[in-house]
Amino acid sequence: MLPAYCTNVVAGRTIRETCEHVERVFVPVRDRVSPNGMLPIGLWLSARAAEQLSESIGGGTELRDRLAAAGLSIVTLNGFPYQDFHGSEVKLRVYEPHWANTRRALHTQRLADLLPDLLTPGARTASISTLPLGWRALFSQEGCGASIGIASALLEQTVRHLARLEDRTGIRVTVDLEPEPGCMLDRAADVVGFFEHALQTRRGEPDPRRYIGVCHDVCHAAVMFEDQRAVLHAYRTAGISVNKVQVSSAVVANGSTESLAALAAFSEPRYLHQTCVRTSDGAVKFFEDLPLALSASHKDLTSEWRTHFHVPIFAAQLGGLGTTQSAIIDCLTEIDSWPSDQRPVLEIETYAWDVLPSAIRDESDLVDGIAREITWCAEQIGGTGGVHQKEGA
Repeated sequence: MLPAYCTNVVAGRTIRETCEHVERVFVPVRDRVSPNGMLPIGLWLSARAAEQLSESIGGGTELRDRLAAAGLSIVTLNGFPYQDFHGSEVKLRVYEPHWANTRRALHTQRLADLLPDLLTPGARTASISTLPLGWRALFSQEGCGASIGIASALLEQTVRHLARLEDRTGIRVTVDLEPEPGCMLDRAADVVGFFEHALQTRRGEPDPRRYIGVCHDVCHAAVMFEDQRAVLHAYRTAGISVNKVQVSSAVVANGSTESLAALAAFSEPRYLHQTCVRTSDGAVKFFEDLPLALSASHKDLTSEWRTHFHVPIFAAQLGGLGTTQSAIIDCLTEIDSWPSDQRPVLEIETYAWDVLPSAIRDESDLVDGIAREITWCAEQIGGTGGVHQKEGA
């Protein structure tokens, strides 16, 4: 079975733009990797596109049928980016609105209402990935100390909304927090602590853990120098469902002058590229963005550098730089040991193709690159014994 591919790799400010760009890129990808079958996609809808779709006469069913006729099937939604994800400068704006803002809950609930009609008939579960509460500094400051409580209340409200949706449609939609470096939840321990203290089961209320889970992004955990198997084991031990895995890879430098010069080519103005450096004494130092890391004193930063820049997952090396591709193998191998009905949907998410350094980007066009990623991932799935998508997803 092929992994899904996240459509946030193309712009989609409106529903018309979303459809046109998804079809332009992913129909030829499908022709290459699955000419006689369907290509699963993880659809990204901006808040504006989602609102337009919900107000259209045909709604999600019409969009589902249009994409299905082109050989594309929606298996999950990416609810993380809220506005234009391909503007000239996204940076910290991708974390707004955060989960202490009602707009985030309303957007997520709108996506949940759309999702049953977007899925292939017969699907029983589906995931919506979302931000891990918010960017730590902004989330804490804007809430004046009350942000966690507000976010918890809005997530509990969303749980009730999802329970009513399941009663009405028979489809269980989950909202899955996606830990990311620099956010309120950027390590497994943060996630477990939040679930244990802020998402407790209340008598007479739906169980939050039935509807709120985790979207594990391989790149994000790797940048934080977290072991993939240990992270996934921590979630399962705590009874937290991993409903989606975003298959992604980060860029790695060894701290030498040459490698840092190569890494500087990945400094670009659109996205935030959080960087963690493991120093000579084993500590991990966090930098909000790659330019800040590169401008810091490198006296003690001579060990491994990992930068949040989603690079092609088929690449083990990028010139003089490495990648965290091996973390993908570790993650897929761990998932393969789980019962088949507990395995998450797999979604490749390399959204940064058009901001890659030109020397790398010129090696293949977008369609060719995405096809190579899907093929590589499918081969790894087979190589681990067959990691399957969650039934019905």
